[in-house]
Amino acid sequence: MTFKQKIHTHYQQMVQDRIDVFRDMISTLTEDSKNDAKGSAGDKHETALSMMHIEQEKLTNKLKEAMTQKAILDKIDALKTTENIISGSLVKANGIFLYVSVALPKINIEGTNVIALSPQSPLGAHLMGNKVGFTFEVNSTKYLIQEIS
Repeated sequence: MTFKQKIHTHYQQMVQDRIDVFRDMISTLTEDSKNDAKGSAGDKHETALSMMHIEQEKLTNKLKEAMTQKAILDKIDALKTTENIISGSLVKANGIFLYVSVALPKINIEGTNVIALSPQSPLGAHLMGNKVGFTFEVNSTKYLIQEIS
């Protein structure tokens, strides 16, 4: 498995784990609200149900976001390499590894830190379509694209 494939697989697993956690939390809240509905009455009961419903909506939105991220990652071919940066490219710029895909937390693979960023982010937007040797500036930091895989 290549370095890029390991990164891609790690991010896919990270997003899948988030999806599983959100589904479990939503399921637990649904069960709790059903059980609470059987044994309570009055204003406190209504408030508790409303709070559970609000929490469930928040979790549902987070689940949708994670599922969108997974769909984007699933479309990326981790074996594909190009001269120009596209979604799915692993870019080394200023000694930093950037995985152009979706915005996710920094990870460490084989002792190397990797940052996943969205093509729509300020840095991602500057990277898209460019080649090795291209220089640009974002937030007063000058970047040089050293490698693309």
